[in-house]
Amino acid sequence: MKLRSSPAKDHQKDSPLKSQGIIKNSLKERCCFIDPEIDRIRHCFPANTVFKPFDPTIRSDFVSETWVAFPVTPFSIGYSYPFPEFTKSFFSLTGISYIQVMPMMWRVLFTLERIIEQEDIEFGMSELSELYNLVSHGSHRFLFKHKPGEPHPILKTTKNDNKWKKRFFFVGRDSIPMGRISLEHGPLMVG
Repeated sequence: MKLRSSPAKDHQKDSPLKSQGIIKNSLKERCCFIDPEIDRIRHCFPANTVFKPFDPTIRSDFVSETWVAFPVTPFSIGYSYPFPEFTKSFFSLTGISYIQVMPMMWRVLFTLERIIEQEDIEFGMSELSELYNLVSHGSHRFLFKHKPGEPHPILKTTKNDNKWKKRFFFVGRDSIPMGRISLEHGPLMVG
Protein backbone atom coordinates (compact mmCIF):
# COMPACT_ATOMS: atom_id res chain seq x y z
CA MET A 1 0.00 0.00 0.00
CA LYS A 2 1.44 3.34 -1.05
CA LEU A 3 1.30 5.88 1.77
CA ARG A 4 2.95 8.83 0.06
CA SER A 5 1.44 10.44 -3.02
CA SER A 6 3.66 11.03 -6.00
CA PRO A 7 3.73 14.43 -7.63
CA ALA A 8 1.22 14.61 -10.46
CA LYS A 9 2.23 15.38 -14.04
CA ASP A 10 1.50 19.08 -13.57
CA HIS A 11 4.06 19.15 -10.74
CA GLN A 12 6.84 18.41 -13.22
CA LYS A 13 7.55 22.16 -13.34
CA ASP A 14 8.86 22.03 -9.80
CA SER A 15 10.07 25.42 -8.63
CA PRO A 16 13.35 25.08 -6.71
CA LEU A 17 13.48 25.42 -2.96
CA LYS A 18 15.50 28.41 -1.78
CA SER A 19 16.37 29.93 1.56
CA GLN A 20 14.48 32.99 2.74
CA GLY A 21 17.25 33.91 5.15
CA ILE A 22 14.83 34.28 8.07
CA ILE A 23 16.29 31.62 10.35
CA LYS A 24 19.68 32.21 11.98
CA ASN A 25 22.04 29.27 11.55
CA SER A 26 19.64 27.50 9.21
CA LEU A 27 22.59 25.42 7.98
CA LYS A 28 22.44 23.68 11.37
CA GLU A 29 18.76 22.95 10.81
CA ARG A 30 18.92 20.47 7.98
CA CYS A 31 15.96 18.14 7.84
CA CYS A 32 16.11 14.89 9.80
CA PHE A 33 12.45 13.86 9.35
CA ILE A 34 12.70 10.88 7.00
CA ASP A 35 10.11 9.25 4.72
CA PRO A 36 8.91 6.53 7.15
CA GLU A 37 8.23 9.26 9.72
CA ILE A 38 6.34 11.29 7.12
CA ASP A 39 4.21 8.21 6.43
CA ARG A 40 3.22 8.12 10.11
CA ILE A 41 1.69 11.62 9.97
CA ARG A 42 0.15 11.23 6.50
CA HIS A 43 -3.28 10.66 8.07
CA CYS A 44 -3.21 14.26 9.37
CA PHE A 45 -3.61 15.61 5.82
CA PRO A 46 -6.25 15.28 3.10
CA ALA A 47 -5.98 12.05 1.09
CA ASN A 48 -4.52 13.60 -2.07
CA THR A 49 -1.74 15.55 -0.35
CA VAL A 50 1.61 15.29 -2.14
CA PHE A 51 4.64 14.96 0.17
CA LYS A 52 8.13 15.87 -0.96
CA PRO A 53 10.52 12.93 -0.46
CA PHE A 54 13.14 13.32 2.26
CA ASP A 55 16.17 15.37 1.25
CA PRO A 56 18.88 15.90 3.90
CA THR A 57 20.06 19.12 2.22
CA ILE A 58 16.86 21.11 2.68
CA ARG A 59 16.48 23.55 5.55
CA SER A 60 13.50 24.79 7.50
CA ASP A 61 13.42 28.27 5.96
CA PHE A 62 13.30 27.02 2.38
CA VAL A 63 10.34 28.09 0.26
CA SER A 64 9.14 27.68 -3.31
CA GLU A 65 6.01 28.24 -5.33
CA THR A 66 5.53 24.46 -5.45
CA TRP A 67 6.19 23.39 -1.85
CA VAL A 68 5.18 24.60 1.61
CA ALA A 69 7.01 23.68 4.84
CA PHE A 70 5.32 22.24 7.90
CA PRO A 71 6.89 21.52 11.29
CA VAL A 72 6.17 18.11 12.80
CA THR A 73 5.16 19.48 16.23
CA PRO A 74 1.52 20.37 15.53
CA PHE A 75 0.80 16.93 14.06
CA SER A 76 2.56 15.11 16.87
CA ILE A 77 0.30 16.80 19.45
CA GLY A 78 -2.99 16.17 17.64
CA TYR A 79 -3.54 18.76 14.92
CA SER A 80 -4.79 17.85 11.45
CA TYR A 81 -4.60 20.00 8.32
CA PRO A 82 -6.39 22.24 7.50
CA PHE A 83 -5.95 23.78 10.90
CA PRO A 84 -9.02 24.80 12.97
CA GLU A 85 -10.40 28.34 12.73
CA PHE A 86 -8.74 29.84 15.81
CA THR A 87 -5.29 28.63 14.69
CA LYS A 88 -5.90 29.80 11.10
CA SER A 89 -6.96 33.18 12.43
CA PHE A 90 -3.74 33.49 14.46
CA PHE A 91 -1.51 32.80 11.45
CA SER A 92 -3.56 35.03 9.18
CA LEU A 93 -3.38 37.95 11.62
CA THR A 94 0.32 37.63 12.50
CA GLY A 95 1.72 36.61 9.12
CA ILE A 96 4.10 34.24 10.91
CA SER A 97 4.92 31.06 9.04
CA TYR A 98 4.24 27.66 10.56
CA ILE A 99 7.95 26.86 10.65
CA GLN A 100 8.72 29.96 12.77
CA VAL A 101 6.48 28.84 15.65
CA MET A 102 8.20 27.19 18.58
CA PRO A 103 6.65 24.03 20.10
CA MET A 104 5.32 25.83 23.19
CA MET A 105 3.19 28.08 21.00
CA TRP A 106 1.73 25.12 19.12
CA ARG A 107 0.79 23.52 22.45
CA VAL A 108 -0.92 26.71 23.67
CA LEU A 109 -2.85 27.13 20.41
CA PHE A 110 -3.89 23.47 20.45
CA THR A 111 -5.03 23.69 24.09
CA LEU A 112 -7.05 26.82 23.36
CA GLU A 113 -8.64 25.12 20.34
CA ARG A 114 -9.76 22.25 22.59
CA ILE A 115 -11.15 24.65 25.24
CA ILE A 116 -13.04 26.64 22.59
CA GLU A 117 -14.46 23.43 21.14
CA GLN A 118 -15.35 21.69 24.41
CA GLU A 119 -16.69 24.70 26.28
CA ASP A 120 -18.29 26.31 23.21
CA ILE A 121 -16.93 29.74 24.16
CA GLU A 122 -16.13 32.83 22.15
CA PHE A 123 -12.39 33.32 22.25
CA GLY A 124 -10.45 35.29 19.67
CA MET A 125 -7.22 37.11 19.07
CA SER A 126 -8.07 39.98 21.42
CA GLU A 127 -8.59 37.51 24.30
CA LEU A 128 -5.34 35.75 23.36
CA SER A 129 -3.49 39.08 23.46
CA GLU A 130 -4.81 39.67 26.99
CA LEU A 131 -3.17 36.43 28.15
CA TYR A 132 0.10 36.40 26.21
CA ASN A 133 2.67 38.57 24.50
CA LEU A 134 4.10 37.33 21.22
CA VAL A 135 7.89 37.34 21.55
CA SER A 136 10.97 36.36 19.59
CA HIS A 137 14.49 35.83 20.83
CA GLY A 138 15.90 37.53 17.75
CA SER A 139 15.99 34.27 15.81
CA HIS A 140 12.79 34.76 13.80
CA ARG A 141 11.26 32.03 15.96
CA PHE A 142 8.24 32.97 18.04
CA LEU A 143 6.62 31.92 21.31
CA PHE A 144 4.04 33.17 23.76
CA LYS A 145 5.11 34.78 27.02
CA HIS A 146 2.54 35.24 29.75
CA LYS A 147 1.86 38.80 30.84
CA PRO A 148 4.27 40.16 33.50
CA GLY A 149 2.98 39.70 37.03
CA GLU A 150 0.30 37.26 35.91
CA PRO A 151 0.30 33.48 36.45
CA HIS A 152 0.87 31.25 33.45
CA PRO A 153 -2.59 30.89 31.82
CA ILE A 154 -2.00 27.36 30.53
CA LEU A 155 0.30 25.12 32.52
CA LYS A 156 2.66 22.45 31.22
CA THR A 157 3.06 23.86 27.72
CA THR A 158 6.79 24.37 28.05
CA LYS A 159 8.93 21.33 27.44
CA ASN A 160 12.43 20.70 26.17
CA ASP A 161 11.91 19.40 22.64
CA ASN A 162 15.07 17.95 21.17
CA LYS A 163 15.62 18.43 17.46
CA TRP A 164 12.29 20.18 16.84
CA LYS A 165 14.02 22.62 14.49
CA LYS A 166 15.14 19.74 12.26
CA ARG A 167 11.78 17.98 12.20
CA PHE A 168 9.87 19.39 9.26
CA PHE A 169 8.60 18.32 5.84
CA PHE A 170 7.21 19.80 2.64
CA VAL A 171 3.90 19.25 0.90
CA GLY A 172 2.76 20.34 -2.54
CA ARG A 173 0.95 23.67 -2.36
CA ASP A 174 -1.56 22.61 -5.01
CA SER A 175 -2.40 19.42 -3.13
CA ILE A 176 -3.68 21.04 0.09
CA PRO A 177 -6.57 23.39 0.83
CA MET A 178 -5.46 27.02 0.80
CA GLY A 179 -1.91 26.07 -0.22
CA ARG A 180 -1.72 28.93 -2.71
CA ILE A 181 -3.19 31.54 -0.35
CA SER A 182 -0.07 31.48 1.82
CA LEU A 183 1.91 32.88 -1.14
CA GLU A 184 -0.13 36.09 -0.97
CA HIS A 185 1.08 36.92 2.56
CA GLY A 186 4.62 37.68 1.43
CA PRO A 187 7.97 35.94 1.69
CA LEU A 188 7.76 35.17 5.41
CA MET A 189 4.55 33.22 4.96
CA VAL A 190 6.05 29.86 4.06
CA GLY A 191 3.33 28.09 5.99
